[in-house]
Amino acid sequence: MDVMGDKATLLDTGRFVQPSDRDESGDGEAVDEARTRLAAQAGDVEATSVLGAMLLRRGDLDGAEPLLRAATAEGDRAAANNLGVLLHQRGYTDDAAGWWRIAAVAGSAAAAHALGRYHRERGDEPAAEYWLRQSAEQGHALGAYALADLLEHRGDAAAERWMRSAAERGHREAAYRLARALDRQAPHEDEREYDGGGGRAAGGDNGVASAPGTSGASGSPENEAEQWYRQAAARGHQRAALQLGAILEKRGELKEAGRWYLTSAKDGEARAACALGFLLRDAGDTESAAVWWLRAAQDGDGNAANALGALHAERGETQTAERWYRAAMDAGDVNGAYNLGLLCAEQARNAQAEQWYRRAAYAGHREAANALAVLLLQGGDATGAEPWFSKAAEAGSVDAAFNLGILFAGRGEEGVALPWYERAAAAGHTEAALQVGIARLRDGDEREAERHLRCAAGGGSAEAAYRLASVLDARRPPAPAHELGEQVHEKTECEEWYERAASQGHRRAQVRVGMLAAARGDVVEAARWYREAAEAGSRNGAFNLGLLLAREGSEPEAAVWWARAADAGHGRAALRLALVYARRGELAEGQRWADRAVTLGPREVSERAARLRDALRQELTA
Repeated sequence: MDVMGDKATLLDTGRFVQPSDRDESGDGEAVDEARTRLAAQAGDVEATSVLGAMLLRRGDLDGAEPLLRAATAEGDRAAANNLGVLLHQRGYTDDAAGWWRIAAVAGSAAAAHALGRYHRERGDEPAAEYWLRQSAEQGHALGAYALADLLEHRGDAAAERWMRSAAERGHREAAYRLARALDRQAPHEDEREYDGGGGRAAGGDNGVASAPGTSGASGSPENEAEQWYRQAAARGHQRAALQLGAILEKRGELKEAGRWYLTSAKDGEARAACALGFLLRDAGDTESAAVWWLRAAQDGDGNAANALGALHAERGETQTAERWYRAAMDAGDVNGAYNLGLLCAEQARNAQAEQWYRRAAYAGHREAANALAVLLLQGGDATGAEPWFSKAAEAGSVDAAFNLGILFAGRGEEGVALPWYERAAAAGHTEAALQVGIARLRDGDEREAERHLRCAAGGGSAEAAYRLASVLDARRPPAPAHELGEQVHEKTECEEWYERAASQGHRRAQVRVGMLAAARGDVVEAARWYREAAEAGSRNGAFNLGLLLAREGSEPEAAVWWARAADAGHGRAALRLALVYARRGELAEGQRWADRAVTLGPREVSERAARLRDALRQELTA
């Protein structure tokens, strides 16, 4: 309630001369009160009103009441307003309203505000609106705010005008609520309201903001909202400081964001303490982050409790981690149950993991539903897993959509799997994009296949990079020849994708890069890639490395790699070994490898190996 309202103090009237060397030790107020009391005793009505207000502020209701009644009787409207305040504090609300009415009719904006609040509390909105409008139109900040609140409750568009009016007059809650309203008008995807998600919230941009008090026509709603958040935060509004911190963090202005989070956290805002913890963690200061998370968690912030749980889990302190996850769950944060499930799953406590996943999944946690489905699938319960994958995917889980595609593809239902792969791919899932690309290649839609393979390859899929390179390779025209007969080699896009896949350990890509290097005469580079592929288990890599070594005169080493390739099922390598041993005169060993080549194929190799085997057999029996 507004004590003193629109009343001027006695010193403001100029009736008493203010000493030039005013005592700043605290005695000045006592001197003022003594002078005011003398004036009141001398019959000065305004001094009587001022003295009553002084005592009311101090809490001396018994001393203030006779003074205020006396001044009111003499027609002092400020005294009538403050008498209403005093009676309201004593619990005589209806009597207070009577005095507020007298003061409001006499023109007191503060009394009109108090009377409007009185009527609203009793459900009389028309009367409340009348008196609040009287107060607001006189420029009373509290009246403008209360009127805006009433109109907003009704959904009246005029609410913003009065909220802005209150904010312009320094009302910090009005500034905050105006910022929130502007935020909702802003054309960004995510609501800027801090959601407890680790200090990550959507924010504005770096544009020039419109100044507070403007309609925002010359600046975006995001920019104007930021300015009002800043005004409210500067006046000590905790949530405004939190929101301002979130905006600045989103924009990358981390130092200033941290300052506002710190201001809000020190004022008791648990979410700001939690967000500050995440900022400190990202800066590498885990110990300080833990201090703020602890403070926030003790104030009931579930997100901070989860962060503490994760911190202790990383340190291997599973019991402490579990305790904080349970605290998060008790605070109403469903992530606590999900994280408990993850913790149990890591410890192979699958029964407990399933229990916690189910709890979180039933509460609507989509990743818990996906994790539950994976757990059931691993246990052989594909029937039980499918509805949880579906529920998670429909709720927006990208991993669940991909997993659902895998589930259907595993049953041979490629047509059902494809739409789920496409949904996951559209959300940026790399492996899903690869599966869509493969499916489109199978269907002959090379353009769509290339598009998805590019997405997957760009996301880091070595298989996608290899398949994309293969698509581009098939289109590549014959290499142009130099006019003097020397081929001019310029690295093509398909070679770049082969090399990217090869550098990621893709064996077929390594073999292909080796072949391309060999074709341009770079034997060293070709040998390097063949060897890398062969050592990783590629039989083609081993075979090609053997060919390269044989051409360079290292047939014994070549035979070693051909033997490795043949043992892995490479028919041509077995045939090469048969020829090597035949030339050496080791006919029995040559026949053995020829038999192996006949078995391994392919057809032309089998036919050649059969002829060689028969010839060796004749030599052995001759």
